[in-house]
Amino acid sequence: MSSPFKTPVSVLVLVYTADLQVLLLERADHPGWWQSVTGSQEAGEALLDTAIRELFEETGLAAEGVSDLGYHTDYEIFECYRHRYAPGTTHNREHLFGLKLPAPVMVRLAPAEHTAQRWLPWRAAADACFSSSNAAAIRRLGTA
Repeated sequence: MSSPFKTPVSVLVLVYTADLQVLLLERADHPGWWQSVTGSQEAGEALLDTAIRELFEETGLAAEGVSDLGYHTDYEIFECYRHRYAPGTTHNREHLFGLKLPAPVMVRLAPAEHTAQRWLPWRAAADACFSSSNAAAIRRLGTA
């Protein structure tokens, strides 16, 4: 039987182009909150499989080329999302993955999760993110 709570381990998938334009998605539950593809690991799921699943669910993009960027960060879960986790869970470990595309593409949004998409140069994308860990990951990409 699976837990009714999310696992406090997630992936962040940066979708970007060779000239470092970054795809951002606007959250359906918080208009104005822009982010990269993200999602929680399911029980028994490898992190790469989580990244591939979330990428497809949120954008319709196939997994070819998804790579582990070899970095993770721990962050405090926003108060408005803590009810999704077991009581007392306050922090999440986020693992960074990337998908490099030749050029920006229109993606198929999951309407329950996201309402809009946009491609921005990496600095502007980092500045537009509501999540400091997402912004830091994009800045890391831009200065690599």
